[in-house]
Amino acid sequence: MMDALTQVIVWLNAVANALGWLLAPVALLPGWLSATILGAVSGVLLLGAFKYTSNQKAIKRVRDEVNANMLALKLFKDSVKVAFRAQGRLLVGAFWLFLFGLVPLLVMIVPVTLLLGQMSLWYQQRPLRVGEEAVVTLMLNGGPEGSFPDVALQSGPAAEMTIGPVRVASKREVCWNIVAREGGLHRLTFQVGDQTVEKELAIGDGFLRVSAQRPGWDWSEVLAHPWERPFPPSSSVRSIEIEYPRRVSWTSGSDWWVVWWFGVSLVAAFCFKGVLKVHV
Repeated sequence: MMDALTQVIVWLNAVANALGWLLAPVALLPGWLSATILGAVSGVLLLGAFKYTSNQKAIKRVRDEVNANMLALKLFKDSVKVAFRAQGRLLVGAFWLFLFGLVPLLVMIVPVTLLLGQMSLWYQQRPLRVGEEAVVTLMLNGGPEGSFPDVALQSGPAAEMTIGPVRVASKREVCWNIVAREGGLHRLTFQVGDQTVEKELAIGDGFLRVSAQRPGWDWSEVLAHPWERPFPPSSSVRSIEIEYPRRVSWTSGSDWWVVWWFGVSLVAAFCFKGVLKVHV
């Protein structure tokens, strides 16, 4: 079951990665501006999706009933009987609005998750700068008692290996310390026994697409790290991870970009609610 779910997410990531060129302008704009534009555009698009996947007539009817009961609370606040009846109807109305919102939520959860995965490639970490160091960790499949294959990181012009390989047998990990030497998107090549595997390396200033991990065959890892194809279960390699620095910003920095995106998308949806005539 989990293997099938992982395979579905791999296919969805392939579609999302193919559309990832739409986020290319992020590399050219200030972080606050690109994050704001993405939040506003996605908020309006999600509002339109809500309109066409929800029962707008039913929502409008319930909204009218809610407004009527709120008015009754103001007009008949001295009547305990009317107040209790109106409050009960408000609770029922809120319950129905919740139910009517479930279908759009289920429809939008997949594209929103894929969008956040693509945005995380740009905002969650920043690329290494030339001269900056990072730790690269390759994790092997198998138990601690299993055989340990020969593992080597092949040298290249993009990065210089300063320490390693350091083997952690109990965790089946092999670690290196590297220094970035050349800007751009590069490939690190590893020789694991008779198997050759690669991992993308991002070096530069500003914004670049940063894939921190090439994941293993696990649906949660594949969802969180969508860019590089995961290692299959038959591979001797479990995953490869590069410890990139965190991006510092209130609008487009590590973790904060999600909060900013959510807030901007909500504001944009609220502003365009009347324009698109959407009842929520």
